[in-house]
Amino acid sequence: MSQLTRPDLEKIPSYVPGRIVPGSIKLASNEVPYGPLPGVVEAITQAAANAHRYPDMGVVALREKLAARNGVDPDRVATGCGSVALTEHLAKATCLPGDEILYSWRAFEAYPIIAAAAGATSIQVPNDVGHGHDLRAMAAAVTPHTRMVLVCNPNNPTGTAVRRADLDEFLDAVGPDVLVVIDEAYREFVTDPDVPDALTTYGDRPNVVILRTLSKAWGLAGIRVGFLIAHPAVADAVRKVVTPFSTSAVAQAAASAALDATDEMRRRCDLVIAERTRVTEAVRKLVPDVPPSQSNFLWLPLGERSAPFAATCAEGGVIVRPFAGEGVRVTIGTPDENDTFLALAETALT
Repeated sequence: MSQLTRPDLEKIPSYVPGRIVPGSIKLASNEVPYGPLPGVVEAITQAAANAHRYPDMGVVALREKLAARNGVDPDRVATGCGSVALTEHLAKATCLPGDEILYSWRAFEAYPIIAAAAGATSIQVPNDVGHGHDLRAMAAAVTPHTRMVLVCNPNNPTGTAVRRADLDEFLDAVGPDVLVVIDEAYREFVTDPDVPDALTTYGDRPNVVILRTLSKAWGLAGIRVGFLIAHPAVADAVRKVVTPFSTSAVAQAAASAALDATDEMRRRCDLVIAERTRVTEAVRKLVPDVPPSQSNFLWLPLGERSAPFAATCAEGGVIVRPFAGEGVRVTIGTPDENDTFLALAETALT
């Protein structure tokens, strides 16, 4: 039988989601543990009553709301099925076969899948010794074939963040002819004042795209809404390649309602940040080289101990996310959930 699908895809690992084990504490998927924001369930219910109708394909009302909140024109905003889908659309909009997409590694595990699906070549630049982006090495790896660079800030899965001076230097070195996508899925959890808000700092650069999501801080992981802010020509190109109607009516309604609950979102993020500090201090007594996190998760660089550690946690009723041979990502949960994890960690690592 002849090959019916692209043979190069056989070399790409499938995306691995966080495991769901009924009855266990799930600290594997970077979710915020406090439920939907006020008004979201009601908005979903109301939208569901018209499920037989197509959604607004232009996502006009939501785009206008996002634009107003972020101080930009609506023609600079595109929405999609999470920021990961928008990354895929950006790859489609920028790359032809043989073009290069460059990113730090390890970073978000969907990046190599997205590059391959677009027919582009992945250029992976190893993380630095602190488990973050080595921006100087990334700048040096740019070639005439580089069409897009992904900067995950804060980085998933390590939680590390790039600071403004380094990012300024990087953008100047890359120049204006390469699209730089700054993935800020975890922006709401950033407390380091030296980590820039990319929209405020770089939003006027035509070659910079800012990615955001409502899956994390805004509690819509199960609904899937992301957005980008870019130069109008870039945003328009993305809207051309977005899967039609991919931002569903339910998603649009849920997102609009969530955005109306900013104060509650902020309160919940503050709870996560406080627990992040407490859990980091406790974990570093067991794993001293845990890097500082600016996200809602921690990275435990356990190397070959990663899989056994995750198995021990699972046996104790806590699901974490191992990256074989590298480390373990642990989402910050409620105080009780975190206490259970810490007790298991102490058992496993002492």
